[in-house]
Amino acid sequence: MGIAAGIRGLTPGYFAFVMATGIISIGLAPTLPVLSNVLLVIASIGYAILIVGNLARAVRYPEAMLADVADPARSFGFFTFVAATCVLGSRLVGDGLIAAGLVMLMAGAISWIVLGYTVPALAVRGRKGSPALGIANGTWFIWAVASQSVAVLAAMIEPEVTTGRDALALLAVFSWSVGVFLYCTVGILIAVRLLAHPFRPEDLTPPYWVAMGATAITVVAGARIVMMADAPMVDATRGLIAGAAVFFWAFGTWLIPPLIAAGIWKHVIRRVPLTYEATLWSIIFPLGMYGVGSRFLGDVDRLPIVHAIGTGESWFALGAWCLTFVAMGVHIWRTVLTPAGQSSGAAATG
Repeated sequence: MGIAAGIRGLTPGYFAFVMATGIISIGLAPTLPVLSNVLLVIASIGYAILIVGNLARAVRYPEAMLADVADPARSFGFFTFVAATCVLGSRLVGDGLIAAGLVMLMAGAISWIVLGYTVPALAVRGRKGSPALGIANGTWFIWAVASQSVAVLAAMIEPEVTTGRDALALLAVFSWSVGVFLYCTVGILIAVRLLAHPFRPEDLTPPYWVAMGATAITVVAGARIVMMADAPMVDATRGLIAGAAVFFWAFGTWLIPPLIAAGIWKHVIRRVPLTYEATLWSIIFPLGMYGVGSRFLGDVDRLPIVHAIGTGESWFALGAWCLTFVAMGVHIWRTVLTPAGQSSGAAATG
């Protein structure tokens, strides 16, 4: 009964767990390969469980799934599937599993295109009683993250193959460019929402950290594109993308203090309790991605200070992942797997 209720209440954004675990695994691969492999296994198991859980939810509780698609406050969480698929694929490519990476790229790119056209349209027209803009939140930035995740994976595969390089280069540059546009567009919409509608402490949810995470993955995608083998599309944009990567890294770094201050305002000053919810993984992913992005940018542009910042921040991200993982385990045990949690199983996924 608890498991059934947990499946019914499964939030669309729970694939952020796979995103966070996968990117920290990537960050640890050069220095702690054993721990990196452990995290890869955890991410893979979580990915499989979430796919099964979402399929079961679509079959048994289609009304709940459709309600999420039509809700602008939750629907953009579906893009975490795209990002999780491509982040996991990038980790596999890092181990030389190119064929697996190609399969993940195909799944990620197709779902990115399908969701990119359907979710925003259905979310905007499906909400009744209040304008969608008034419900805009940090999850909307995951749209841009999904685009950049496709760019990262395509850019990683391109130098490793002998055929199809031009197509992979086109996909990488195309999705990177779309991701940049989406980031700017969502940023404007969120700014308008903050200025035009009342904002309560409860509205400051963890996905707002994705605003920083989106800049970090844009940096990673840009660095990967710069490192690609020669191709017409790469040659035409390499300098522009390299410069833009530095811009996005600087802006993402600038965002960190305001995000920390906002958390202090919510939990310390306004005393909103800090409890586990699935969206906490939307904080861990940006932390891990910022570390990886800083290290890649430092390597590509020969910026040792930026590389050192990324290395130090990656350890912080690992600690935050451990705390959140333990909290998730306790939460699922109490609300889904034990008899005492049967009455509250619907909240099992935060």
